[in-house]
Amino acid sequence: MEATEKTNNIDETVNRLRSGAHEAVDKAADVTTQAAEVMSQKGEQLMNMEQQFLENCRTYIHEKPVTSLGIAVGAGFLLSRILSGR
Repeated sequence: MEATEKTNNIDETVNRLRSGAHEAVDKAADVTTQAAEVMSQKGEQLMNMEQQFLENCRTYIHEKPVTSLGIAVGAGFLLSRILSGR
């Protein structure tokens, strides 16, 4: 009888460990799914912001072409000075 009780105790311990492992895997899967959903939403938001920025740039360039050209020339000049190391 003593061997049977020890076997039952071992079986119970294994079952508890198995259950705990399954719970841990389920929690990890839930967290991963939530993180993937958040990343997807943030990616969509970033794409929308990029499209809005490009549209704002197009509108500004269309409304103020001379100013836009001056900004582009100035930025190019500054970049060339920075990159040339002078």
